[in-house]
Amino acid sequence: MANGAGRLLDLLSLLQARRDWPGSTLAERLGVTERTIRRGVGRLRELGYPVESVSGPAGGYRLAAGTAMPPLLLDDDEAVAIAVGLRTAAGASVTGIEETSVRALVKLEQVLPSHLRRRVNALQTATVTPFASGPTVAPETLTAIAGASRDRERLRFDYRGRDATESRRCVEPHTLVNLGRRWYLVAWDCDREDWRTFRVDRLERLSAAGTRFSPRELPDPDAAAYVAANLSGAPSRYQARVTLHASARDVAQRSLFAGATVEAIDERTCELRTSDDSLDWLALRVAILGVDFEVHEPPELVAHLQELAQRITQGCAAA
Repeated sequence: MANGAGRLLDLLSLLQARRDWPGSTLAERLGVTERTIRRGVGRLRELGYPVESVSGPAGGYRLAAGTAMPPLLLDDDEAVAIAVGLRTAAGASVTGIEETSVRALVKLEQVLPSHLRRRVNALQTATVTPFASGPTVAPETLTAIAGASRDRERLRFDYRGRDATESRRCVEPHTLVNLGRRWYLVAWDCDREDWRTFRVDRLERLSAAGTRFSPRELPDPDAAAYVAANLSGAPSRYQARVTLHASARDVAQRSLFAGATVEAIDERTCELRTSDDSLDWLALRVAILGVDFEVHEPPELVAHLQELAQRITQGCAAA
């Protein structure tokens, strides 16, 4: 463990990473004595960090929200701006930063005072963000799941399956994964005693089950690859086959969605295969590629593309 400021930063980093820490565990992780941990906690409190003592057989510490913003290198306006930006990134599914945004948002909202939370909510409500294709998820839902995963707390929720079947689930949350602009929760299903992948936009009435759990080892160490494999193995209601008037190399550089494949026909055309349970979503996937195309199947997709084109034309005419 480093000396001086470095020691405090190491301790603070651990306190931010998990809700409760036994004093003995902190000492073991940082390679110091419990007395050194007590001195470090005292120093953090002097600096304004709301570190609480946790009662129990082992004792411990918790970094809680205070009555004022802790003395980070941020003022109130900067903290609000960052929180709103992280929520927007998480909710709008900005490719490449979604999961990082959620992790950062969990840490920030853990210590954000209530009066700043109100400012964040008010600003978020009054802010118009660009339309994000596909279903969106409230940042509060993402942070609640991420927090439960971090703190190893079971969750309960109502879930609507791809076949519209509804069920009540109790799970041990493992990881949040963003693929194809959709959020997925990888979790151990306590009733079915097996791993399951849940689309987060289909979750309702999310709540803590009030029970802690010991973490299990995921079958695949790469959670994103595990979700992708599950999605590819589960047949969707509609399978689309479309000829695109562009090279396979050009199309591959565009924003394809999870499970989509592109195969060259010749130097100027290629075949796109993709699937989904929603024809509207399939139509949008094809349209946003920005190239000429011919739909081969399913035939119902043609009508949905025509409806999409009509709505866009009417919207442009009204502008």
